[in-house]
Amino acid sequence: MAKKTYDLLFKLLLIGDSGVGKQDILFRFCDDAFNTTFNSTIGIDFKIKTIELRGKRIKLQMWDTAGQERFHTITTSYYRGTMGIMLVYDITNANSFDSIAQWLRNIDEHADKDVEKIILGNNCHMNDKRMVTRERGETFARDHNIRFLETSAKADINIDRAFLELAEAILHKQTAGQNPSDSADRVNVSSQDPKVGSKCCIL
Repeated sequence: MAKKTYDLLFKLLLIGDSGVGKQDILFRFCDDAFNTTFNSTIGIDFKIKTIELRGKRIKLQMWDTAGQERFHTITTSYYRGTMGIMLVYDITNANSFDSIAQWLRNIDEHADKDVEKIILGNNCHMNDKRMVTRERGETFARDHNIRFLETSAKADINIDRAFLELAEAILHKQTAGQNPSDSADRVNVSSQDPKVGSKCCIL
């Protein structure tokens, strides 16, 4: 029997309207690349990447859901067992930001009550086309007690940080708050952090 190459397995889910860049975010995090020829995900797609946090090897199983309304009935079952959820909107698309409230209702209905969440305002490199201010995103996240970052898969801004912060929050909860300096309700907005070494697993 093959030796297990990780200590913990975290299931993460990326949700949000179609076209906000969920697949781009996933591709950037796992493959450190950006592909301009992506089509909308049909149904469900997932990738795996192993990271290291606090001396533990954590296998992230990341599911990218279709954002189209007609697929919501397919994707609801994938909320079950999810430990962390990324709610993604496009800062150049106000409707995608308005939809975050509906996605939160879906989480309340289908996900575990203690699931960790982070809101990502994607495409922050397109500031000239911005329709949703950073302050509006921050305020919404703060009002709902959810972490927040602005990201860009194309410019590689805060992509690694988003996944690492979500994984850290899950690990913090699992280790019963052994590190009290971590605040579970903080809202984080800052520039890109340095790359963190990690290993990608091939499916």
